[in-house]
Amino acid sequence: MDQETLIAKLNWFYSLELNQVDLYNAQSKAFRGRYSGLVLERLAYIEQNHVDNIGEKIKELGANPTVLGDLISPIIGKLAGGLTAMAGLEDTLAIDIMIEEKAMKDYNDLIERLHQDKHGDRGLTKILQANFIDEHLHAEWFRTKIIAIKQYEFTAKHFSATAQAHPKKPLERASARDA
Repeated sequence: MDQETLIAKLNWFYSLELNQVDLYNAQSKAFRGRYSGLVLERLAYIEQNHVDNIGEKIKELGANPTVLGDLISPIIGKLAGGLTAMAGLEDTLAIDIMIEEKAMKDYNDLIERLHQDKHGDRGLTKILQANFIDEHLHAEWFRTKIIAIKQYEFTAKHFSATAQAHPKKPLERASARDA
């Protein structure tokens, strides 16, 4: 892969990660006061680290991170974050999984391409692999949270502490004449 193509691919990730920073920040505000809001805030911080490390790599390659990404991605991220949060937490997380999976696929494709091309920049490969792992962890947390939400929906609530599953006295059956 030539350097121009590599820079273009890195700029794609730069824009995607910028979008995720603002997406998760907007979602964290929508779910403020909940554990999920704190997690989304933390994910925004992690995504910002991705922005920073990809931006640095682009500069090392003699280019500048895309200005378009700096302008458009945050707007799209904030707008999408607000809109997805309106759908509720479960739907928000389902959408976030799709975004994370797209990032994972793209990271994996670039890592594979660099491997096939025998690209010698091990530092870049390590950054891409670390970012891939983070995206994977984010997607798995989202999946786990969705499962927890679904389990809670089917959890018995408002049962008395004195309720017994197996009362000591057998249930009295109504006789045919009582019916």
